[in-house]
Amino acid sequence: MSAMQPGSTESRVVVDDEWRRWIAENLMLGTHPASLVGALEGNGVSRQVAVSEVEAAVRSPYLRGADRLRRRLEKRDWVLDIHRKLNRLRPGTVERRQRPSADEFLTDFYSANRPVIITGAMDGWPALQRWNLAYFRQRFGERTVEVQFGRSADADYELNSIAHKRAMRFGEYVDLVERAGKSNDFYMTANNDSTNRQALAELWDDIEQIPEYLDASNGGGGFFWFGPAGTITPFHHDLTNNFMAQVVGRKRLLLMPACELANVYNHRHCFTPVDGGAVDLARFPNMARAQVMECVIGPGEILFLPVGCWHYVEALDTSVTMAFTNFRWDNDFYSNYPKEHDF
Repeated sequence: MSAMQPGSTESRVVVDDEWRRWIAENLMLGTHPASLVGALEGNGVSRQVAVSEVEAAVRSPYLRGADRLRRRLEKRDWVLDIHRKLNRLRPGTVERRQRPSADEFLTDFYSANRPVIITGAMDGWPALQRWNLAYFRQRFGERTVEVQFGRSADADYELNSIAHKRAMRFGEYVDLVERAGKSNDFYMTANNDSTNRQALAELWDDIEQIPEYLDASNGGGGFFWFGPAGTITPFHHDLTNNFMAQVVGRKRLLLMPACELANVYNHRHCFTPVDGGAVDLARFPNMARAQVMECVIGPGEILFLPVGCWHYVEALDTSVTMAFTNFRWDNDFYSNYPKEHDF
């Protein structure tokens, strides 16, 4: 938006393509044309030019095409709102279920896109008895692993996770965790999986794939998460269904159903700038309308996180978690995910 020469009788401000984009966006949001004319005048555009530009936008066949797309999206939002209202007919808590059968899990939770805490399914895991800091240090202390570091200095540490990778001895990392007490500055996560699965391969001998729910035909899987109390994974959603199997310590989670998308200010990829630790309702007022569920999982418990479910995770203790996505049922929800990640 560039200024014209002083003394011009036409307009003090040229309406360039950036102004036209602003006009179009506000018309799409339902702003009355007269309000846009007034705003343009308030920014130095002559009334004649302001009226001409807004009328041209209103008549534009391109904008009419975009407006039809907006109405289609409003219809999709209506469908999501149906699910939001139906969710509120159930208690806003995460159910605990003692090792449901495969059919029960599929019917009540997996296909219903509902979270659940499963108990009793990890009872046979050697990891529940073996895994602790001393075991990690003695058995794997000399192995080279990858860890996320420098998270405290970067508000977007999860978006920028690649930049925070660091290689170090596993024993050195265990010492850091033990001394930290509480910290979010370093964390071993699924983003470090390709290196750590090889370095710590024997750990996978201490877990079981739980055949009622998981497919071990390709050798199974699992992502290793390990960090001190105070580690935080900010609000985001996954592109698959996910199991969080808690082995050591406790984790506190805030969950929002996938159908709350319109209220969570999704700005890039699967993330939101909303801080789950201190939601700023003045900045993000729609969050007051979102259904937020809270739960804590401890050793031997598995949280099923449905695909698209927004979650914020905080470790209450030194914590070790195994995450799984190799379910027996279709779990490909990423193939048709939008290619452009800025929303």
